[in-house]
Amino acid sequence: MRSFFVPCMQRIAASAILSIAATTSFAQTICPPDRPVRMVVPFPAGGGTDIIARRLAEHLRADLKQTVLVDNRAGASGNIGADNVAHSAADGCTLMLTAAPFAIAPAVFKSLSFHPVKDFSAVAKIASVPLLIVTRTDSPLRSIKDLVQAAKQKPDAISYGTFGNGAPPHLVGARMQELGGFRMTHVPYKGGQAALPDILSGQLDIAIMDVVSMTPLIRSGRLRALAITGPQRTSALPDVPTLSQAGIAFDTVGWYGIFGPAKMGGSSADRINAAVNRAMALPDMRKALLDSGALPIEPAPTAAQWQTEFNEQV
Repeated sequence: MRSFFVPCMQRIAASAILSIAATTSFAQTICPPDRPVRMVVPFPAGGGTDIIARRLAEHLRADLKQTVLVDNRAGASGNIGADNVAHSAADGCTLMLTAAPFAIAPAVFKSLSFHPVKDFSAVAKIASVPLLIVTRTDSPLRSIKDLVQAAKQKPDAISYGTFGNGAPPHLVGARMQELGGFRMTHVPYKGGQAALPDILSGQLDIAIMDVVSMTPLIRSGRLRALAITGPQRTSALPDVPTLSQAGIAFDTVGWYGIFGPAKMGGSSADRINAAVNRAMALPDMRKALLDSGALPIEPAPTAAQWQTEFNEQV
């Protein structure tokens, strides 16, 4: 009797301990409803990621039934905000909505305080985001052909602004020069909004910026778009040719995605992923993306699928 009873009680005790551990783990990785979820945007207010983050936060508040705050932590091409999230508690209460520069940070910056894969959990991929090559409306540059000709006539005289060293717009500009056989001078800013006054005043000849923040300015007539990256034109700006159509064979696009600290737990990542995917499927969110020139992700990946895809990019 004893030989049966003791192992039996040991199994029951072990089961209870595992159950408590699982419950504790779950509690630690699901943000309690009385605490706010902080969504870090590692770029300035008014940029493309910020615009989408604030719209998304409104829907997540209703879906998750808790406060969702947008926290702009700009600087160093998104690295300041990423560092903040990497060193936050993995309790499900801290997220980051960022863009494609995050994946290439290790290849661009020699000393980072974080690694995009080792220090983060991929949660959701929400949009594909082309980039626009823009100039002021009274610029003599009316096409990519004009840009190439001007840059070849006076190497390095044409200036192009982006939202940071090593960011995709910077790399797109470098690739354009390589493929087109011309040279420009790069002028980095801390965000698209910081560059805007210089674009409008003519201090900058052109800028390469995200489609979300630039589309309203093009529609209002404040800026002229010379081309858009990606394999196809956007319905938001149907008259703007792709770079390939304009004569430079380049069709890469960026993305917006959501991440959390490493070890935040599958339960938390899956919960946020489901809420984000529900929000992005709503008519007003789809319209906001399409009207801005971005493209919804269809079908929306699970957290695990996005993690696998992201790992391959880093």
